[in-house]
Amino acid sequence: MNNVFREITPLSPHDCFTVFTRDKMDFDFPVHCHEEYELNYILNGRGVRRIVGYHMAEIGDAELVMVGGSIPHAWFTHHFSGDSMHEVTVQFHHNLFDEQFLLRNQLSAIRNLLLCSRQGILFSQETTRKIAPRLEKLSSTNGFDSVLELMSILHELATSANMEILSKATPVEDKQDVKMQSMDKVITYIRQNYNKDIS
Repeated sequence: MNNVFREITPLSPHDCFTVFTRDKMDFDFPVHCHEEYELNYILNGRGVRRIVGYHMAEIGDAELVMVGGSIPHAWFTHHFSGDSMHEVTVQFHHNLFDEQFLLRNQLSAIRNLLLCSRQGILFSQETTRKIAPRLEKLSSTNGFDSVLELMSILHELATSANMEILSKATPVEDKQDVKMQSMDKVITYIRQNYNKDIS
């Protein structure tokens, strides 16, 4: 995939996450990627085209998608012909949850969710309807309660039924990314086998 824009998100290093709520007529941001995880809820967006990795589809009236791990993604106006669409975007740091914390048994569902999001996840309509009001309220929740609510939302998403992995393969942007992917494989192997003799 060529011409992928690397976005520097407005998420402050001092905050756990940020929420954007907006009504809009179109999508004009190019295909992009970023380190941060992102939940994107769109209402009244029938006809909008979604691109996540190598997956492309036209969306319906409402959808909830999660992307993470620097996978290229974008939404385009495409065949949208409505008056206005509503979007809620939640972005949180890729290292918000410490790796050792995620290895605990009680966090296994969220750990798997974060791993799967590297290929993009589309949640079911039932899950979308259930989670949407909580995403809407997240921007008006403050302090520690807001972090607990985000974790609760992620847990509910992680244990929801009928989620769909969108991109079966991850696009490679350039030679530097190939090197980074190779290093990621090495690091993953070492972590999984550190207690053995590694050849």
